Amino acid sequence: MQILTQDLREKLLANGRQQQPLRGTDGEIDFMPVVKLFTPDAGATWLLTEIDPDDPDIAFGLCDLGLGCPEIGNVSLTELASVRGRLGLPVERDRHFKPDRALSGYAEEARAFGRVRG
Repeated sequence: MQILTQDLREKLLANGRQQQPLRGTDGEIDFMPVVKLFTPDAGATWLLTEIDPDDPDIAFGLCDLGLGCPEIGNVSLTELASVRGRLGLPVERDRHFKPDRALSGYAEEARAFGRVRG
């Protein structure tokens, strides 16, 4: 399975273009996640909100490697495509994920529970 469909990639890039002039200001947009990726055999989860339009390999979102300290930051899509869990399974897209709040809401909950839930 392809990690990102063309439609998802376009939505992430559109968010990145919208965020670009606001990055580092009080006006930054707190987007709802566009996609949830996970390792079915390793407990890692990524909720991505945007892709950097200047470097389309770099996505931004909530990253949880399953170590109890999820954080908001950047991740390489190339690296995600190469990640394998304990059983050798690749990163998958949660086809049933429906975001119900902005990324900051997921981050707050993840910090409280030590992992991304939902």
